[in-house]
Amino acid sequence: MSDWTSLWYVWLILLTVFLLLLCGVSASCIKFCCQKKRLPVETFPRHPCDLTGIGIDSDSTAHSTVT
Repeated sequence: MSDWTSLWYVWLILLTVFLLLLCGVSASCIKFCCQKKRLPVETFPRHPCDLTGIGIDSDSTAHSTVT
């Protein structure tokens, strides 16, 4: 049976995995904190709209050509 302390590459792999997990957790916490402080941004800015209505009489030529 091998002694665990003499297997330096196992400790190197464990240290690498631990550092990757630590970096991931830190990055997630920083991202969460930055999103919380940011002001909400409107995706579509509101612009005033113009609406034009045209009344068509039943006697008009435009109405008779449409129907």
